[in-house]
Amino acid sequence: MPKKAESSEASTGIIVAKKVKKVYDSGKVKVEALKGVDFSVKEGEMIAVMGPSGCGKTTLLNCISGLDDLSAGEVYIRGKPLSKMNDRTRTKYRAEKIGFVFQAYNLLPVLTAAENVELPLLLAGVPPKQARPKAVKALRAVGLEEWKDHKPSELSGGQQQRVTIARSLVNDPEIVFGDEPTGNLDSESSKDIMVLLKKLNKENKQTFIIVTHDYTVGRMADKIIMMKDGLIEKEFVPAPY
Repeated sequence: MPKKAESSEASTGIIVAKKVKKVYDSGKVKVEALKGVDFSVKEGEMIAVMGPSGCGKTTLLNCISGLDDLSAGEVYIRGKPLSKMNDRTRTKYRAEKIGFVFQAYNLLPVLTAAENVELPLLLAGVPPKQARPKAVKALRAVGLEEWKDHKPSELSGGQQQRVTIARSLVNDPEIVFGDEPTGNLDSESSKDIMVLLKKLNKENKQTFIIVTHDYTVGRMADKIIMMKDGLIEKEFVPAPY
């Protein structure tokens, strides 16, 4: 019976977090970054995670994406508990089903935009003849097909972030995690990137979870999760943008 109840809880969203705790223990000092977080994300939703610095936003993102281990609790992805996946399975799942967009662009300066975008596919064993068309398609989706042969130094900050987004989408992920994806951009470029992410979210029915400190960014999401001191303080639907 308990297993059936757990399965029922885990099926209420594409991502479900149950009593998630994360403690960093240096040996001398213990920091409780997450103190028992519960929430769920529906498939196709765009969620913004907000709150003051040090409240646990990025830690939560790392835990629910499988980048970091939990100290307690459980995270379910499509009803499957992350804790039951070994490192190899978890790595494979991230490579095939999850995309990441970070504040730092993390583009290799010696590679062109197309080469940067196709890199995850090549590392996953996709043949180059298949990887390049997929990379160009992803760049087309973010409006940069004509810049495919340009290196990062020849692109603006906004264009570089678009390349990063294309790279995160090239494997057709079910879920895209963004950690301050507009943090290095000016307000106009930031708005352009969020309009793009919202467009991709609606067109592709992909689930987006974005950590941000910028309410202008947050209010473009379907729901805002406010965090404070390692806990979710409240959840609400923002006013129409």
